[in-house]
Amino acid sequence: MSLRGKAAIAGIGEFKPVRYTEGATTLGMLAEVARLAVADAGLEFGEVDGLITENFAEAPFMAPSTVVEYLGLRAKFAEVVDLGGATGAGMVWRAAAAIAAGMCETVVCVTASRREQRTTSGPRRSASSGFSGRRVDRTPYSDFEVPFGAIGANYGYALIAKRYMHEYGVTPEQLAKIAVAQRYNACHNPNALFFGQPITIDDVLNSPVIVDPLHMLEIVMPVAGAAAVVVTSAARAKKLKHPPVYLLGAGEHTTHRSITYAPSLTHTAIEAAADAAFRMAGVRRKDVDLASIYDCYTITVLLSLEDAGFAKKGRGGKFVDEHNLQFDGDFPLNPHGGQLSFGQAGVAGGMSHVTEAARQLMGRAQGRQVKKPRLAFVNGNGGIMSEQVSLILGRDN
Repeated sequence: MSLRGKAAIAGIGEFKPVRYTEGATTLGMLAEVARLAVADAGLEFGEVDGLITENFAEAPFMAPSTVVEYLGLRAKFAEVVDLGGATGAGMVWRAAAAIAAGMCETVVCVTASRREQRTTSGPRRSASSGFSGRRVDRTPYSDFEVPFGAIGANYGYALIAKRYMHEYGVTPEQLAKIAVAQRYNACHNPNALFFGQPITIDDVLNSPVIVDPLHMLEIVMPVAGAAAVVVTSAARAKKLKHPPVYLLGAGEHTTHRSITYAPSLTHTAIEAAADAAFRMAGVRRKDVDLASIYDCYTITVLLSLEDAGFAKKGRGGKFVDEHNLQFDGDFPLNPHGGQLSFGQAGVAGGMSHVTEAARQLMGRAQGRQVKKPRLAFVNGNGGIMSEQVSLILGRDN
């Protein structure tokens, strides 16, 4: 079943990223960002009959019903999505599928992550949602890889970057240009964590090497924040306060959890996800006006550009050289600053790529507005290039 034009994003809610949220609860943040998104759509909670949330530490099970109860919803459809950084994009097409199936008409999709500072009595406590929450892990990864130092994401993406450099010869300067362009965008976004803090290629390359070959300014800074969207039927969206942003295409593909079992370090599941999204949408890559691509590391962006079909394999570095990736350039990439410069608020960081694409297509991105965009490509990435969700969003259905 095609989802093309069956549903649209009609409302956006988002917190300004901050380093810490002392005293906040994830549930409270989810509720507040949901309220913002529903109000932005010009709706009341009584008009919302669907909810999609993520797992969060305060509700390790029955998360949807916990949020439904807290918000006072009467949900005909409730779901939890657990795809790491691809969760936000995955929520959108699942909401559209539920609407197309007649399960509900209006769904609020919510994500949030909180962070607490280090205390004098011990390490920083984290009750963050998404991939930074503390949970018991009893998997082959925890038993056979973690004891040997395979912890976190930095080492996995460093392996990918090193292998890509070996196979295709991308330069550190080309990777650094990605970070610099996104910082330029962030400097036009007052809500970005690094607003007013421009950087140069030399700044990136002179920043400390965290895991060879990745420099500090090529890696996201974890922050706290929240993001939500309201997805409703195409018919209803036309009657609401903002121009609808239609879901035209969607694709999803998952291949592994541990980088040890990745089919390839340089070819990713984005290819299958993006191909499916473009087929459903019936549009071409050259028709896309902006790309909102998950960017936990600069190498993630490079692989995404290639595997989504904007550049040939091994030519991502040349693509970066030949194009201006700023919001006012010829290939606008992550106009909000991306997670590298806007901030990575757990799963909400991935949702920020959805909210920014929707905001741009609605014409509401003051100070960084791409000129008359009609089509946006969004990609969410979970794990270490493990879980991929691609969306095509458009002004017209």
